[in-house]
Amino acid sequence: MTRIVAGFAGSLGLQVPKSGTRPTSDRVREAIFSALESRDAIRYARVLDLFAGSGALGLEAASRGASTVTLVERGSAAAAICRRNAAAVLQAAPAAAKPTIDVAATTVQSFLAASTAEFDLVFVDPPYELSDDELVHALKTLEPRLSAEAIVCVERSTRSGEPDWPAGLLLDRRKDYGETAVWWLSVDQPLRPSQPT
Repeated sequence: MTRIVAGFAGSLGLQVPKSGTRPTSDRVREAIFSALESRDAIRYARVLDLFAGSGALGLEAASRGASTVTLVERGSAAAAICRRNAAAVLQAAPAAAKPTIDVAATTVQSFLAASTAEFDLVFVDPPYELSDDELVHALKTLEPRLSAEAIVCVERSTRSGEPDWPAGLLLDRRKDYGETAVWWLSVDQPLRPSQPT
């Protein structure tokens, strides 16, 4: 059973697609969110969950205080489950602090190409069979949608090796959890010329 770990929807059970997705384990999700909370990176954040599956990562952020969450999932059955899970999370939310949760039933590339929104926290948890080239292409398309202080968490198999990250993203760290590797990326800020005094 996949559950929301903490926040206003803590312990709420989530539906999971029967096939075609690989849900992040509660243990890995708890470790990721503990690290994010230590950085104060969740409260009021604009969150994007790419390859959302059940939506567990984005909905965990919603439960912990994110202001907006967008779940992107191209599979129609999985997108329907994302909508049901989002509705359950919103039902548990306090009236004074309801986040906005949207589900986009489309491909990651189509969503990113059309979006004009800006995001502070992005989860990228693609199927393990997605090639590194496809992953890097998605990250390049994502770059213009990131705020200056954005954090991007990429989840891959430990057997996949390190992708060639796009020039606009910096690798902060990697943390392994069994068969799962989580890569933490930040926005590469170009040096600005010093201002005259």
